[in-house]
Parts: sequence; C-alpha cells; structure tokens
Amino acid sequence: MRTVHEVSKLTGVSIRTLQYYDKIGLLPPADYSASGYRLYDDTALEKLQQILLFRELEFSLKEIKQILDAPDFDRNRALEQQIELLTLKREHLDHLITFARGIQMIGVKTLDFSAFDTSKMDEYARQAKATWGNTPEYKEFQKRAGKWTKEQEQDIEQEFMKLFREFGDMRSYDPASLKVQNQVQRLQEYIEVHFYPCSMEILAGLGQMYAGGGAMTEQIDRVGGAGTGEFAGEAIQIYVKESQSR
Repeated sequence: MRTVHEVSKLTGVSIRTLQYYDKIGLLPPADYSASGYRLYDDTALEKLQQILLFRELEFSLKEIKQILDAPDFDRNRALEQQIELLTLKREHLDHLITFARGIQMIGVKTLDFSAFDTSKMDEYARQAKATWGNTPEYKEFQKRAGKWTKEQEQDIEQEFMKLFREFGDMRSYDPASLKVQNQVQRLQEYIEVHFYPCSMEILAGLGQMYAGGGAMTEQIDRVGGAGTGEFAGEAIQIYVKESQSR
C-alpha cells in the first residue's frame, strides 16, 4: 500500500488531483490508514495509468469514468484503442513539426492548413468512446446484439464484410458512379437494419474510420483487397455530400 503522498511522488499527479479523483468517484483509494490517510494498492495504480492515458488523449473526466465503470470494460481492448490514438496523435504532431520547419526554412508560400487537420484522430476517438456505450447508437447496437445467437452474429458479420468485398470488386470504378453509390446506400441500409440508426453524420464518420488506416481499414482491406477501405470511405463522403445537397 502507498500513501497519497507516495503515489503523488511516484506518478507526478498532485495530491489535490488525487483527492479530487476520489471525490468524484473516479479513483477511490483501496483503503484508509488508522489516521484516515488514503492508501492505494497496485490495482488502484493500474487504474490511475488508464486514467492518465485517457487524459493524455484529451478525454474528459466524465467520459473516462463512464468508460472505466462500463460493465464490459476490457483493459486490453482499451489499451489497443489508446495505442491507436497515440499513434494518430504522433502522426499529427510529426506533420505539424514538418509544416513548422517548412515555414522556418522557406516561409509560407501557400495558405495550406492540412497539417492542422485532426479529423482522423477525432473520429477514432469518437468510435473509441462509442465502444463503451457512451452514445445512443451503441446502446441500440447492444440492445439488438443481445438478442442474437452465435450463429446469427456470425451471419450478420459475414454479410457485413461481404459488402466490403463487393466494394473491393468495384475499385476500378469511379467512386461517384451510380453502381458504387448504390453500394453505399446498401451499406447504410444494412447498418440501419442490423446495428443502429445510421444518419448521414454517422455514415460520414464511419467512412472516415474505414479509410483512416486503423484496425478497421486493415480488416476491410483483407476482405476487399488493398485500398478498399480508402475507396469505400471516398464513396461514402460523395454519397453524404450529394444527399445533403438535395
């Protein structure tokens, strides 16, 4: 057991912050000393590591508490998401450093703001939060999935990935073509029927995730061939833009 002072010295987290985490129920101590001082065991310190990782990724304390309190919280799955988000954050910082060095060396030649784009990182963070039931869509998915048998779950997943295999077969087409756009509509309808309500905003976010270069992109590319995730993402963005302009 470690006292709050020892934990503060070990982790760099202030005593006041640790006291606040206890107050809001985010990180209660494992026990109290005879004198009433907070005591923390290894389990509490592991939880603090999770909190600090999520804070580094700019999750709010409320979001972190919802995630850690989720009945299906899986530490390994959370770590995978954190690693992916940290990787995206590193890529973003690398782009900013390259951009800044370019200004330093040659000055600003064009008004290029692409280095400041955090949409990929923001979308992955949204999906990570949704995984732990923080959105109505995920709650609806949980409700529906809870009624599936193992066989039904496998069938639904196979049919879902079949849609991306068909996207892969269309990679030689213009993503704005009628055939490809009809495939996007089929994808949206499949999500609506089997998973959760899929608005244009949600569909656009999914398209960014499919093309974002993470685990989902890799899975799609394994099914449809290299570049399928990016192709499907581009087709989805066209579909959403066209639908919103009507």
